[in-house]
Amino acid sequence: MRWPRGNAKWALGSFALALTLPVVAQQAPESLLPPGFGDAPEAPAPPPVRPTPGAPAVSGAPAAPPAAPMVQPLNPATPPDLSLVDAAQNAAEAEMTPEELAAQKAKYDLPDTARRSLDRIGPLTPQTRGFEPDAFGGESGKYLATLMKQTHAPIVSRWASILLRRALLSAVDTPRDIDGADWTAERAWLLLRMGEADNARLMVQSVDPDRYSPRLYAIAMQTYLATADPAGLCPLSAGALRFTKEPGWDMTRAICPALSGDQGTSSGALNQAQRRGVVRGIDYRLAEKVVGTGFNARRSVKIEWDGVDRLTAWRFGLATALNVEIPDALYGTVGSHVRAWEARAPALSAVKRRPGVDIAARLGVLSSAALVGFYGQMGTDGDPPADAADRIESLRTAYAGSTVGDRIGAMRTWWQDGAKPDYLGLIATARAAAALPVAQADAQDAANLVAAMLAAGYDRNAARWARAIGQLDGAGASQFWALLAVGAPSPVVDINSSRVSGYVGDVGVEKGRMLIAALAGLSRLSGEDAASLAQDNGFALGANSRWARAIGAAAQRGEKGTVALLAAVGMQGNDWSRLPAGHLYHVVAALHRVGLDPEARMIAAEAISRT
Repeated sequence: MRWPRGNAKWALGSFALALTLPVVAQQAPESLLPPGFGDAPEAPAPPPVRPTPGAPAVSGAPAAPPAAPMVQPLNPATPPDLSLVDAAQNAAEAEMTPEELAAQKAKYDLPDTARRSLDRIGPLTPQTRGFEPDAFGGESGKYLATLMKQTHAPIVSRWASILLRRALLSAVDTPRDIDGADWTAERAWLLLRMGEADNARLMVQSVDPDRYSPRLYAIAMQTYLATADPAGLCPLSAGALRFTKEPGWDMTRAICPALSGDQGTSSGALNQAQRRGVVRGIDYRLAEKVVGTGFNARRSVKIEWDGVDRLTAWRFGLATALNVEIPDALYGTVGSHVRAWEARAPALSAVKRRPGVDIAARLGVLSSAALVGFYGQMGTDGDPPADAADRIESLRTAYAGSTVGDRIGAMRTWWQDGAKPDYLGLIATARAAAALPVAQADAQDAANLVAAMLAAGYDRNAARWARAIGQLDGAGASQFWALLAVGAPSPVVDINSSRVSGYVGDVGVEKGRMLIAALAGLSRLSGEDAASLAQDNGFALGANSRWARAIGAAAQRGEKGTVALLAAVGMQGNDWSRLPAGHLYHVVAALHRVGLDPEARMIAAEAISRT
């Protein structure tokens, strides 16, 4: 795609080039799934239990979100109120003559045959593990957009987040009653709140610039700041400024000329913005420092954070692009998703990105392979901090130790607590665990090896360990059995009511409820046994809420995308102990019913590992 001629030269600036190189490198989303994940199991799974159909949730128009401050903070649940912007755009276009409208369109030198349709938008297809075009069925676009806006990330389940990411990135048909650009904006906005900044950028780039809506312009601003890529705003600047006075877009009048070497225009725009008070304080200083990075710039700007009480998208994006360190205290004013944005920031060193990388892996933004690769990079870049050096050495031994005992011993360093291992440690050691032969092992170690494999989707490798079940005893044996009972592609261990009751007695009611819910959702218990066990342990499997009826109805209609979105709605939060077992049952059962059994099993195994 070629951008408007008037903005073409901005990409020649050295700073802009440095920022855009990582953007070019990402042509498609990283796959977080191992080879073979989701293939047909070796033995057929039992037929799914058909839940009683319920009435779907009533579709409704989204409520008007509150007005936003000058530069939008990172932690609100909704984008800015764009009703006034919509009116301004309509008024501006109404005042244009036909010749002016034609001239505006002529800026985009794309032939009609090269324009992308708004009827189907998204980078993933079924051939690249995306969903089918009709994944959301005939649902109202306004209803789906409302669900997206009201979903508060993070999602408690890493696997549910990975699944939602696939649904949001899939090339699906644009629902009725919503503009295609607005539909793209809502998907990108949710991806941002999940920590998926790079993938949000893929979404906003899926629409031709001359087809942007006011809402998509607003989300594009947030997206390019989240990816620490202010240069990415420049091709959109002229279009956005036609109808919005949002301060961030106004400041592109100064930033973009500087990145193309036009310091005269840039300085004039910057001085004018200062006189008009468009931005002040730290926000102005950051913009001034960006301008100072351009060709022929003579500005030297020192950034001081004294008196700054919160982090915003503007502050994160410009500071990170400039490699200006942000105080840790300011990260405490925003959600964990911002650390995940930091994990992929190209201007930062590996040491600076480490806190974000660990969080991004927990959230499902980074795969097990990417996490291991990051620590490998830290080990080759120079002298890592002492605690990181110990972890790097343990990871090397876990993957390349001379004996099975050495490898498992190194994995324990990452697991930390054998009885309830750190989930990040499970993710990091997943491929190392999958590479081990089935060997003599302590029951707790065996359980953690299986949990590690399932944390990254190595379900077939985990299933091989079923042959060791008769050799295990003591602490960890029940956990080992439970993980295989829910995580294997097909049943590889005995599953019955007495065995489930024994597990509840070993680990407690809270964890036991999760196992009952998971087995019931996967149809690995009979309906009668599942209902009886649930009642005995203080919860019900019935669809007794509007959400439960909605996800059941979507599953009955076969809408994979709607089910994935509603699964995330039902799993909002960051504390597994607060997730009702009934919610886990409805999520697993709905995914199982629509053919997303592998994801259903991984969510179930995650619940067993993390509660």
